[in-house]
Amino acid sequence: MGRYIFKLPDVGEGIAESEIAAWRVKPGDVVVEDQPLVDMLTEKAAVEIPSPVAGRIVELRGEPGDKVPVGGPLVVLEVEGAGNAKDEAPAAVSTKPTDVPSLAVQGHAREGGHPAAASTVPVPSLDSRLRGNDQSAAGLPQAAARKPGDKPIAAPAVRQRARELGIELQFVPGSGPAGRITHADLDAYIAGGARPAVVAASAPRTAVEEIKVIGVRRKIAEAMQRAKQRIPHFAYVEELDVTELEALRLHLNDMRKPEQPKLTLLPFLLRALVRTLPRFPQVNSTYDDEAGIVRRYAAVHCGIATQTPNGLVVPVVRHAETLDVWQMAAAIRRLAETARAGKATREELSGSTITITSLGALGGIVSTPVINAPEVAIIGVNKLVERAVFRNGTVVPRLTMNLSSSFDHRIVDGYDAASFIQAVKNVLEHPATLFME
Repeated sequence: MGRYIFKLPDVGEGIAESEIAAWRVKPGDVVVEDQPLVDMLTEKAAVEIPSPVAGRIVELRGEPGDKVPVGGPLVVLEVEGAGNAKDEAPAAVSTKPTDVPSLAVQGHAREGGHPAAASTVPVPSLDSRLRGNDQSAAGLPQAAARKPGDKPIAAPAVRQRARELGIELQFVPGSGPAGRITHADLDAYIAGGARPAVVAASAPRTAVEEIKVIGVRRKIAEAMQRAKQRIPHFAYVEELDVTELEALRLHLNDMRKPEQPKLTLLPFLLRALVRTLPRFPQVNSTYDDEAGIVRRYAAVHCGIATQTPNGLVVPVVRHAETLDVWQMAAAIRRLAETARAGKATREELSGSTITITSLGALGGIVSTPVINAPEVAIIGVNKLVERAVFRNGTVVPRLTMNLSSSFDHRIVDGYDAASFIQAVKNVLEHPATLFME
């Protein structure tokens, strides 16, 4: 038997490192060739990395959130034959003593039968124990001192019991290793005259949960930070009367074939963009600000911002100009389902030229969406509401919806942005023009 060190392969052109998103295996698992080992995150896409050999997992090099360079060691396996462990020098054995106090008593045997001569804990004298608190006098180990501000250490069961008793653990001396509080410590604390705290109905909540920002959430945070730091955003909001459009949508859904998807408003908005963008090529663009180059696209590759369990991702409907509303609806649904399942590929999550974002029924009245760099525009959809409006001197009910859009002011002037949104509004308020050449 030998050891095989599997190193991170090239996961994409120009990518020097990748983040561990999730392990598919654990030490001790037996794997076969091509079995998935780990999901590595790059450009918001989780790339599944398979095992190149069959064997048993010995070691995983890294935790979720850690970044591994291409060519860096990722997994150590035990395999038939010699393996390739000679490619990596053996790790140096640390001689630094552990910070955790040893509880071994002099004369007890270590593994292998060697005496633990140097691993001893000073035993307090009888006098010192008698001078201690009642806990020590009862024969329990001496409680470890806890510095002010130190977080008390206790098992979940002990914490749960303390909560039920109304006891604040920071006041309880701990007799376990490193000052860990045990059930016996709780008993001794109560027996010593301490009383559970009386919790008022309006007692403040003091719990603080710390969550490491890793994976897709970290990628989103980094992308949003770059976008806001480098792009001078400006917003433009316009109200649309979508009464006729909504009537058309409901009619088409009633008439659709079984194999056709249900239509939402997004395919109609995408169709309106396809009809309008050729007149405003500066909006359907990307800006490489480092090279100082604007790229205007004839094709419409529209990103659809999609909320997933792992955060917001933007799968792309490619060449939307070639699709009808039914095909657009099918593409949007397929991409959303793939993204929510965490199976979207890198190609499906990159290459957009403009993005649509929508919170559906939660869309609110106005929003200020962040541009999906290197694009220069993003179109935000707010919720559909019924309002009383004046038409020909009469108050009538109409369905209205706001478009809240953001533009990169380096590339798109305010006049052009307003003209573009007004053109989109005109098409959506007269839905027959969506299908006229």
